Amino acid sequence: MSRIRSVVLGMGSALPARVVTNEELAQRVDTSDEWIVQRTGIRQRHVAGEGETTSTLGLAAARKALADAGIDAASIDLLIVATTTPDLTFPSTASQIQAALGIEQGAAFDVQAVCSGFVYGVTIADKFLQSGSHKRAVVIGADTLTRIVDWNDRTTCVLFGDGAGAIVLEAQQQPGEVSDRGVLTTHIRSDGRHGPKLCTTGGPSTTGGTGFITMEGREVFRHAVGMITDVIEDAYKATGFSSDDLDWFVPHQANKRIIDSSAVKLGIAPEKVVITVDRHGNTSAASIPLALATAYEDGRIKKGDLVMLEAMGGGFTWGSALLRW
Repeated sequence: MSRIRSVVLGMGSALPARVVTNEELAQRVDTSDEWIVQRTGIRQRHVAGEGETTSTLGLAAARKALADAGIDAASIDLLIVATTTPDLTFPSTASQIQAALGIEQGAAFDVQAVCSGFVYGVTIADKFLQSGSHKRAVVIGADTLTRIVDWNDRTTCVLFGDGAGAIVLEAQQQPGEVSDRGVLTTHIRSDGRHGPKLCTTGGPSTTGGTGFITMEGREVFRHAVGMITDVIEDAYKATGFSSDDLDWFVPHQANKRIIDSSAVKLGIAPEKVVITVDRHGNTSAASIPLALATAYEDGRIKKGDLVMLEAMGGGFTWGSALLRW
């Protein structure tokens, strides 16, 4: 029986101009390139400078995605931005980008699920498109986490970077088989009991400011692998696929040790894993679309490939999305 699928039309990304290496950080805090690489796999990150914001990066990524899709922004009737670091408390970053693109119809709103935001955004867009209420969506993951990093805290300042990635999805009638193109299944979860393990020290209704990122690193690592495998196994159950069937595994780029451990536990071959954490650091909601764009632009991800996305972030939130490119 045929059904509507959310099919990828285009992909784009954007990074700040400034690159900060581990060596540069070692001049500011008590750390070293060897220490950072051994524990995280990160070698450098991009840091937003003057005039570079979550909305400007998201806008640049969206424009590239629309150009790649070969469509006009006026045909977009749904725009979702996954972000933890909006330009303003309101209006939403999505509405700012909507206006900059010249879109005057449809809906635009932000999603806050921290590092899982892009998977949440794709899930929400897929539901809208499947329902028939909307036809084309742009989903953007964009963050400038370095704006809420305590640069004197060596346990967190080495981890994060800035950037944005965007994907264009279109509702298309497909045969209704697992061989269909588009989003095949999504699974999202949250458990607020773990909130204090990864959070910020402030917010508009408490301190009146954004606060800084704080993290219980060992606790996050301990939960991450199990949560990640949980939602991926759910995707396999829903479709009948296994790790052997995947062409590409595109995980949230938080820590290479978490990525490697998850891949081993799931039996995903190393050559199928897309890794950009060494170049980008943890860019929160931007990390998956940045990694996707990297593998797409260098020719690894091709039409018809089976691609697994997964993320885990503050909240805790976590989720997976399985799609055929």
